[in-house]
Amino acid sequence: MLAVAEIKYIRHEVNNKDCNYADVAKRTGKDPRTIKKYADMEDFNEKPKIKQTRVAPVIGPVKFTIDEWLKEDLKKKKKFRRTAKRIWEQLKEQFGFQGSDRTVREYISKRKVELLNEADEAALPLESIPGTAQVDFGEAPFIYGGEEIVLPFLVVSFPNSNAFYFQVFPSQNRECFLEGLKRIFHYMGGVPKAIRFDNLSPAVKKVLPNGERQLTDEFQNFVLHYGFECEFCNPNSGNEKGHVEAMVKYVRNNFLLPGLHIIELDQLNKELWEKAEKDRSRKHYQKEFLISELFEEDRTAFLVLPAKEYECVRYETLKADKYGYVKVDLNLYSTSPRYALKKVLVKISYNTVEILDEEQQLVVSHSRLYGQYRKSMKWQPYLNLMAKRPTALKYTSFFEQLPTEWKDYFDACNMVEKPAALRLLSIILKDHDFSIITQALVTASEHGHPSVDAIKQVFYQLINGRGIRSEIKPKMPLPELPEATRGLEHYDQLHRGGDA
Repeated sequence: MLAVAEIKYIRHEVNNKDCNYADVAKRTGKDPRTIKKYADMEDFNEKPKIKQTRVAPVIGPVKFTIDEWLKEDLKKKKKFRRTAKRIWEQLKEQFGFQGSDRTVREYISKRKVELLNEADEAALPLESIPGTAQVDFGEAPFIYGGEEIVLPFLVVSFPNSNAFYFQVFPSQNRECFLEGLKRIFHYMGGVPKAIRFDNLSPAVKKVLPNGERQLTDEFQNFVLHYGFECEFCNPNSGNEKGHVEAMVKYVRNNFLLPGLHIIELDQLNKELWEKAEKDRSRKHYQKEFLISELFEEDRTAFLVLPAKEYECVRYETLKADKYGYVKVDLNLYSTSPRYALKKVLVKISYNTVEILDEEQQLVVSHSRLYGQYRKSMKWQPYLNLMAKRPTALKYTSFFEQLPTEWKDYFDACNMVEKPAALRLLSIILKDHDFSIITQALVTASEHGHPSVDAIKQVFYQLINGRGIRSEIKPKMPLPELPEATRGLEHYDQLHRGGDA
């Protein structure tokens, strides 16, 4: 894949300046097919990084360093810039570089052209330009489980119309930030052509001395995927995004105070779309038009959505501890006993943490924890191991979480039944929760303590829709039959007949 700067340049020249593929190819020294590929690309979702066995070229490890030196030198007068020879000597002195000076010269020659020609004409989301937006987080109190908590909410505001959208999240982390933007883009059916941000840590990795920003990898991919221009405020200059800051206060005061009661966050967020849209039935505070009418100007200026949604996730390769737990943001998530002290691929979104195997297939999925030093345990992958040590069952949190019916059943099991029951649960809980298997246990127990096979049979009858056969009742009444008698009466009659 080309460098981010190269991709951005290609997309800018082809899609914004309407240059043809051949011209851009000639200027960049790339194949026209490569230009077409990146200009037309609609999917910048991050893919899991697969370990490469191929050895990188000798210049590869120092490319980033050379790029940083070139960018630094381009800010100076030409006579003060390092020559290619001097850069080669520095690489040898500081990094033990083994490549030739010719390799360095060729790379620098090509890279200078790319850096000098890179477009830096990002659209500035000024107050009067339709289709531009500003973004920021705010905080508000909420009531959850009878307790007051503080949660962040993401606001996207449109200075031209004074419209806005907002969504509540459990954190201001990278995944929540990108999920909020994506959710609003797709709900609106378009993408603002330029967006102004504060120097939010989910977007900006580092503010460079010359005012440029080093973006996080996930945010850079997100920007490329949706195609908008991003503009950042100067440090400690919140007034440069004054519209969204005022809108954060407006949203809090008019929609989130006093603290709302939360049962399900996703359900709350569905209700917030309508609240934001109802607010547009008033006139703009300066213009003599309804906000809803002005927002249509914004919508008309939006960029078209890409064909595919961006997947707001990050991948990490983490080593599990001896119990099979991996640590994500100071919280622990179970994997499987077979991954104890081994590395696993972890897929992290704003609300889930998924453990993947070597084939990138799901091993177990957790709801993402927020806060610190919490633990999420999914016992299903551990039940086969527990079946080998059934006496440990009562000392696990799994036993405490069992429905009462299963606790009573395990208490009545012998040492053969208990491992068999655990193996059955290991299979069933891969695709089902406890509800149906518990119903099967209750039904199978109607005539006493059931075998594991009996529980299994009833379970599959239930999920296949056959249920349990009820007592058969005849459609017509049966005739009354004489009462049958037993005993020695017939023999007595025979003896009396013989006497006669």
